[in-house]
Amino acid sequence: MLPACGLLLGTRDVVSVTGPDARSFLQSLVSQDLDAVSPGEGAHSLLLQPQGKLTADLRALMIDPETVWCDVDNGIGSLLAEALNRFRIRVKAEVSARPDLGVLRLRGDGVDAVLAGAGAPARPDAAHAHVEWAGARLVRADWGATPGADLVGPVAVVDDLAALLVSAGGEWLAADAYETARVVHGVPLQGVDIDDATIPQEAELEIDAVSFTKGCFLGQELVCRIDTRGHVNRFLRRLEFAAGDGAPPAGTDVTADGKSVGRVTSAAPLAPFALAMLRREIEPGATVAAGGRTAVVSAR
Repeated sequence: MLPACGLLLGTRDVVSVTGPDARSFLQSLVSQDLDAVSPGEGAHSLLLQPQGKLTADLRALMIDPETVWCDVDNGIGSLLAEALNRFRIRVKAEVSARPDLGVLRLRGDGVDAVLAGAGAPARPDAAHAHVEWAGARLVRADWGATPGADLVGPVAVVDDLAALLVSAGGEWLAADAYETARVVHGVPLQGVDIDDATIPQEAELEIDAVSFTKGCFLGQELVCRIDTRGHVNRFLRRLEFAAGDGAPPAGTDVTADGKSVGRVTSAAPLAPFALAMLRREIEPGATVAAGGRTAVVSAR
């Protein structure tokens, strides 16, 4: 499904937070404990609404003590910058959407070999950790068991490194191939699978993007109440259809025993898989129907 090392540009926006209060400003707002993140490290985190629903699903990269790069799905950068700036009162930090910074994604079992062939440093051991390479940051970004790396840096630098990686054996990914791999790996896309009505637990974002011990953050009350004594009414699940059936398009109603239990949010163009937001009673292993086809529900 993926080549040995597939490359894709243009799927992420970058927002920078800079200044003496950059880390403490973000720490007061986002769901992850950034006090535990040192330069050269990163973390998956969320900026939530005060009511606990999603504003931005982000990755925070600690570049130095006064610089944090937050990358988000394409089209979400301006939303994140605007939201952060609304809370920027009497703090020594600047928040800027950064169209001058690009993100190159590398996915596939041959990522390490292609990086080595291009003269890159080894990928860090920890998720979201990053090292400098020729003016960009090389970030570890696995998709489950599939090796991955992202290059984040000035657009011209990222373009030059992309050409170098192609010469070392990397292959440009067609949009359909990338979208198929994303759905098969169960990676939600903001604005498609998750949005401003999503509670973190509905997409299992709390597993690695929420600290329940850090203290206060925006939207904490709802998220922590669900964790300790509540539940959500729906979950983002993966659907696997029979080989050869293909997946019905986004928006297709999903039913169980003739009753509507959710809808498809993303369909893989090249494989019989989809993502769907389903009622909580539809557990992994259940069989559902969508678009005249049956599918088995996966946990993630």
